Amino acid sequence: MLLAVSSLLIPGVSGAAEAHQGGKAMTLTLTSSAFDDHSPIPTRYTCEGADVSLPLQWSGVPAGTKALALIVDDPDAPDPKAPKMTWVHWVLYDLPPDANGLPEAVTSSELPAGTREGTNSWKRTGYGGPCPPIGRHRYFCKLYALDTRLPDLGHPTSAELQKAMQGHVIDEAQLVGTYQK
Repeated sequence: MLLAVSSLLIPGVSGAAEAHQGGKAMTLTLTSSAFDDHSPIPTRYTCEGADVSLPLQWSGVPAGTKALALIVDDPDAPDPKAPKMTWVHWVLYDLPPDANGLPEAVTSSELPAGTREGTNSWKRTGYGGPCPPIGRHRYFCKLYALDTRLPDLGHPTSAELQKAMQGHVIDEAQLVGTYQK
């Protein structure tokens, strides 16, 4: 499926757009076998379906990466015409740099060894699928390559994880899906 790579704006977090591996420019990419970038997310991955996690794949992890972090969120909550907050669907950190993705419907016990979970907007760990109350929302899957493994942060919120990542992001990629009930 189509990929998206962008520079995400997190205050105080800087990242390189590309890294060099073996003399070749590598760019961190994030894709899904379930949907193309900026395309609708299938109902299976939402509150109207099985509400299982999205299958995600990545490549181009830069040399020097010690860990990866993933945040899936919706900046259009509650109404895309008048957004008031960002709703967080999934927070993962300390994914091993040699991991190349997450399978559909991954459970906590099936996450790659060493992966830690943060707290989503439902105040729980794990994936929670799109469930917009009104309108077509955008869902940003954001992958970060970090130059360090983070300490055990407990079950951080997205904001707490982003603060801990400041100064450690060496590359980042994103994939955007949409959904409307």
